[in-house]
Amino acid sequence: MAGITTYTLFIVCIVSTGVITHTQAGSKSCEARMFSEDSVVCECNATHCDSVGKVTLPAVGQFVTFLTSEAGSRLHQEQGQVQRNSTGAAVRITLVPQQKYQHVQGFGGAMTDAAAINILSLSTGAQDQLLRQYFSPEGIEYNTVRVPMASCDFSTRLYTYADTPGDYSLLNFTLAKEDTHMKIPLLQQAQALSPRPLSLLASAWSSPAWMKTNGELMGKGSLKGKPGGKEYKAWAQYYIMFLEEYEKHNISFWALSTGNEPTSGELTNYSFQALGFTPEQQRDWLALDLGPALHSSPYAKTRVIILDDQRLLLPHWAKVVLSDIHAARYVHGIGVHWYWDRYAPADITLGTTHDLYPEYFLFGTEACSGWSSLDRGVRLGSWRRAEDYAHDIIEDLNNHVTGWMDWNLALDLGGGPNWAKNFVDSSIIVDSSRDVFYKQPTFYSMAHFSKFLWEGSQRVGVSVSKHSALETTAFIRPDGSAVLIVLNRSDVEVPFEVWDQTVGFLPSSAPPHSLLTLLWKRS
Repeated sequence: MAGITTYTLFIVCIVSTGVITHTQAGSKSCEARMFSEDSVVCECNATHCDSVGKVTLPAVGQFVTFLTSEAGSRLHQEQGQVQRNSTGAAVRITLVPQQKYQHVQGFGGAMTDAAAINILSLSTGAQDQLLRQYFSPEGIEYNTVRVPMASCDFSTRLYTYADTPGDYSLLNFTLAKEDTHMKIPLLQQAQALSPRPLSLLASAWSSPAWMKTNGELMGKGSLKGKPGGKEYKAWAQYYIMFLEEYEKHNISFWALSTGNEPTSGELTNYSFQALGFTPEQQRDWLALDLGPALHSSPYAKTRVIILDDQRLLLPHWAKVVLSDIHAARYVHGIGVHWYWDRYAPADITLGTTHDLYPEYFLFGTEACSGWSSLDRGVRLGSWRRAEDYAHDIIEDLNNHVTGWMDWNLALDLGGGPNWAKNFVDSSIIVDSSRDVFYKQPTFYSMAHFSKFLWEGSQRVGVSVSKHSALETTAFIRPDGSAVLIVLNRSDVEVPFEVWDQTVGFLPSSAPPHSLLTLLWKRS
């Protein structure tokens, strides 16, 4: 394990229970537990949870590194000295600050019904601890949260806010108990813990069943009629009323999407809530209904994100919607999910879309592990899933994406609740029977980005002296400091040095199967 000299670390393995206890100087160490996977989870309760704490920028001439690894390091911090001369490392990563790309919007996760249920299943102290881990300056400082509009599969029942048939004026529109008693109070707590306003994204899974061609919330079905018709106008007004109702609780939204995975309700007989749209229907609904309704409401500054579906649909989806000036004038960004990324090269999808429409931001709106039938559900301590997260985030960032959102903020040991039994993994897993929660390796993958890439940070170029196993991305933060994130998915340690012409050479090394963040002040 790298960096053991900076603090005392004792590892006690209790084979019969599968527990590993890490004890180190200070009160913020990881209470590590080993289950059946290849790495550990960190167990937290009402009185204890590991934390990286507030990060202090080192003086010019020094740098700080944060290491997370399969071997068990979790944001382990070390300080290094910048050198005037090269170390002679075979791999040199040169910062190229004159190559400037996108600015960061942020990182976060989703406050689903299931996430809220799991958080609220804990004691008050453990609830606070969990939210602090995500949103406070001592935690990993999430600044974005996706909020489903009414139910999704990660709910315990099917519902919308306007289930009265024929209520085109939405006179009976009302938030659900899941909003008023669960999600809203937790969002308010999260906002209170965050030192800056959270950027909330609203996404709807389905319109009310009576508006749909199939008369059901799930399955293959779209809105009745055509864009400009009464169903499409009522559905647009539904969005406005959602924003109004949440505003009554002092919660405002940075953005809304045009609907979760529109192809799921258009192309397949989906097993849970879905609303089908073709890109042409989405284009016309934006131009005729949603765009004008939002523009004439008090929420005209709310960002509109199209697609909210797999990136393999790009650039085609963007071309259909954004080539129409009447629709494009209401759009700000394009949301992508990660589920089929291995079949959709980032440069062909994200890169091409950015080149065609550089004025529209790209944003990763959903990702989770454990969704595939070949690798289903919760895996406590899976390092491979942590690497999958880090690889996808780096690839997205290097192809103009401005932020990346995990799916459920918390799930139970079974990967739910989920009424459709679509159980998946989460970065925090709750065991309410013991009043504890486990921070998965993916939690720390997210942390290496969310903690250090502040909103407004700008990606800059990097040049690598030779091909290696390392995957990298670099940013200049608003205060002028630099961040380099390095992923090593190989079985061998890779020594390297970073060359920043304003300060010198930063000697470092990436252990096998590790994620490393370097932070330094530029003169």
